[in-house]
Amino acid sequence: MWMIKTLENILTTLEVIEKELPIIFPIHPRTKKRIDEFGLAEKVVNMKNLHLVEPLGYLPFLRLMSESKLLLTDSGGIQEETTYLHVPCLTLRENTERPVTAEIGTNRLVGMDREAILKGFQDAMNGYFKDSKIPPLWDGRASDRILKTLVKQ
Repeated sequence: MWMIKTLENILTTLEVIEKELPIIFPIHPRTKKRIDEFGLAEKVVNMKNLHLVEPLGYLPFLRLMSESKLLLTDSGGIQEETTYLHVPCLTLRENTERPVTAEIGTNRLVGMDREAILKGFQDAMNGYFKDSKIPPLWDGRASDRILKTLVKQ
């Protein structure tokens, strides 16, 4: 039951967002199946600015992220990618294994709360996310630091 309510809540939230901004949703086959199974397909079809696409490979997805105004995700990896790309991110979870992204303000944990998601959306559209910064040590030089550490030992 909670899964139906969660998915319905997300789709209801997307109904609001898609009125202001086109949404490209690379949808996982399991999610698509659940939408059909839970009787939510008509809700999706009625959202004219919601575009479901097949899951994308890494490079096409990276390009899509880089050209986005905002991403909504539950993925830790995407939280990192959006931080590096300077794209605001709303994470639909209560916690993250990438806390630095929330600490520096490129990522906001909004959970499944509709009002928090919509507030984050409006903040992103109004430019209220903190100035985007790359976290310390995200400079592409990790292998050099690892090598230096190994050589010292």
